[in-house]
Amino acid sequence: MLYSPTAINFDSNIPYYIQLMEVIEAKIRSSDWQAGDRIPSEPELCEMYGVSRTVVRQALREIELAGLIVRRKGKGTFVSRPKIDESLAQKLTGFYQDMVERGHKVVTQVLRQQVIPASEKIAGYMQIEPNTPVVDIHRLRFIDGEPIVLVSSYLPYNLCAGLLNIDLTHRSLYAYLEDECGIQIATGKRYIESVAADEQEAELLKTDVGAPLIMLDSVSYLEDGTPIEYYHAVHRGDRSRFEVELVRVRDNADIRASLDEVAKDLPNSN
Repeated sequence: MLYSPTAINFDSNIPYYIQLMEVIEAKIRSSDWQAGDRIPSEPELCEMYGVSRTVVRQALREIELAGLIVRRKGKGTFVSRPKIDESLAQKLTGFYQDMVERGHKVVTQVLRQQVIPASEKIAGYMQIEPNTPVVDIHRLRFIDGEPIVLVSSYLPYNLCAGLLNIDLTHRSLYAYLEDECGIQIATGKRYIESVAADEQEAELLKTDVGAPLIMLDSVSYLEDGTPIEYYHAVHRGDRSRFEVELVRVRDNADIRASLDEVAKDLPNSN
């Protein structure tokens, strides 16, 4: 049976803030405090457990760093929701396919689906002339009923004109390109950085203005190197975590060292 502390032992040599951390973590593990619940305020915790404000603040700081709680200015401290894992590298899958494979229910709200002239930024990513017609699809993606990512996709109109009439509410864009257009995405590049939510992003993603978002800029390519899609996406930072698979590339020195080790074990051929 797991040990679940419920109070501070003032006779113990364990620092009070560590004991308070264990008490709070036990409440979260046992679901006494569930994801999304507001936990007691700092003064309330001081009174509940008989410790100082300094002890409470240090305990909450450590628990927040561990990702178990999130503090929202002017609103209080809340139990964090588990983050949704997404693949970032090595596996070039679309968001829809990635989430479905992980057992999540995906629903898309299409906010915009039209043809526009490519801006200089879009044209640069897609290696086309500015003002070239592109299909612009602006979508809000929900995972298990919660808005998680806001994404704008841009694809060449001359190759993907049929996208204007496709309902992507419950459908993968990549699956449509492959199954109905014969377009096979071969490679891609993704750029990631942290940004703050503006008013529109905060409203759509149901978060606070200035809340941390994870921004992805991505370009997908055909086998011959032709860019087929540029997308710009912002993911809720409090609900998203990206999984990266790494492959070690051995340099010549590593290879030579390995060959030398093998050579030592070989019988002398002289």
